Amino acid sequence: MSFSFTSPASAMVCRKYQDQEICILSIKRSAKKYWEYRASVSINGVKTPVEIYNCRGKFKINKDGTVTQFTENSPGEMICSFFQK
Repeated sequence: MSFSFTSPASAMVCRKYQDQEICILSIKRSAKKYWEYRASVSINGVKTPVEIYNCRGKFKINKDGTVTQFTENSPGEMICSFFQK
């Protein structure tokens, strides 16, 4: 007989947005800039690299250094709404 369970450290947070499923795979809040998160997400099962999500400015900094504004129902919107004070 075997038991399996998911520990809180490995649990993912997933949300359905329109026709896509967005899951937070890893997330770390910046100590200096509390409104920024370094996170990796998956969109419909496709993993993204760790990117910086700026909840104050509503943009993310991609791995290549380019800046992308949040769009409606984007992973950035999900991360910032989920971790609001």
